Amino acid sequence: MLFLALDLGGSHATCALVSGSSLVCSRHLPFGSTARFEPVLPEITHTLQELVAQAADPVEGIGVGFCGLVDAANNRVHSTNGKFEDGLTFDFPRWARESFDLPLRLENDARLALRGEMFAGAARGVSDLVMFTLGTGIGGVAAMAGRPLTGIHGQAGVLAGHVPVRAKGRPCTCGGRGCAEAEASGWALPSICREWPGFSSSALAGRELNFKSLFSAAAEGDPIATAIRDHCLEIWGMMAVAAVHAFDPELVLFGGGAMGAADQILPALQTYVDQNAWTPWGKVRVAPAALGSDAALLGVPTLFREDW
Repeated sequence: MLFLALDLGGSHATCALVSGSSLVCSRHLPFGSTARFEPVLPEITHTLQELVAQAADPVEGIGVGFCGLVDAANNRVHSTNGKFEDGLTFDFPRWARESFDLPLRLENDARLALRGEMFAGAARGVSDLVMFTLGTGIGGVAAMAGRPLTGIHGQAGVLAGHVPVRAKGRPCTCGGRGCAEAEASGWALPSICREWPGFSSSALAGRELNFKSLFSAAAEGDPIATAIRDHCLEIWGMMAVAAVHAFDPELVLFGGGAMGAADQILPALQTYVDQNAWTPWGKVRVAPAALGSDAALLGVPTLFREDW
């Protein structure tokens, strides 16, 4: 069976055709920074219509991963955090009917990525797990007994980036303070670096400030970069332990852009979880997600299956 898939990130969209656990084709649409959905909708619609025209078999439906809190049962957006704010009032099912004559399923993008990893990636055969995405922000989601958690308001498990990890910490975009995102995410990293004691003497001072440059400078032995890297690793470890205690998983997956430095990240996080999580039954396994930016797209077929 063929499905259309749309993954809506804060500054991009990826459109794809998905067959089973395989990606037939995809197109990436960069938008830059945009707070509204309507201005980019024509390009998305046109791209998806082109994919339908190329399909060798009938397309059965369209699945959308949205970067906000979602009421999946009614295919509505509950809340966003400055991204595609007009998605709150947008009628996704009507758009799918009028543009493609297809049924639509809407899901939170992180939860849809987890579905992809469970269906076609690193979590196949695993019933209880949590997954974090380390990038511009920090995404998180959990599954128990083989089903992704949703909760009465659609936010169960997906606010991992807003777990408080530091009392009276840095202000966060959500309105809180000391959230994991505010302390160790891509958007917060430049400020964290510039405010770090001794930053001006670091190799980082002459580089673009992102996780790639941070982990590269740390690998080269720069002491300031090493200290900031270790700070981020500790924050992510605290976040993981909180999830282990909350959801009782057997597996913790990490994905996202920061995982280009997986060789520095995963061993440190496995050690932190081993040392700090109270799991008398044994050890929680920490592993890399397998599907990268395709995870949410490959989760779309599960939206149309009754056993999910």
